[in-house]
Amino acid sequence: MGEVAALGCLACRRIHGPHDPGPAELHHPRVGTGMGLRSSDWDVIPLCPEHHRGKTGVHGLGTRGFLRHHNFSEADLLADVRKLIKDPRDQ
Repeated sequence: MGEVAALGCLACRRIHGPHDPGPAELHHPRVGTGMGLRSSDWDVIPLCPEHHRGKTGVHGLGTRGFLRHHNFSEADLLADVRKLIKDPRDQ
């Protein structure tokens, strides 16, 4: 999870292009999980505090609002993580 956090905010990367990574919080999307359950620790998305908990963040807007506002989803960001980090489960 430290390697994922070191990527910096993937929402900022999509919006602004490659940049110096700032502090990232790890977001556990609830895709494929039951109500109140977190995804696996391998399925996390690094987000800056604004894109995680802020007004334009996934928790501030909700998952549908986040998609409408940014035109990319948690699944899109998780796919970005998987492109950038080799998942040991794939070996």
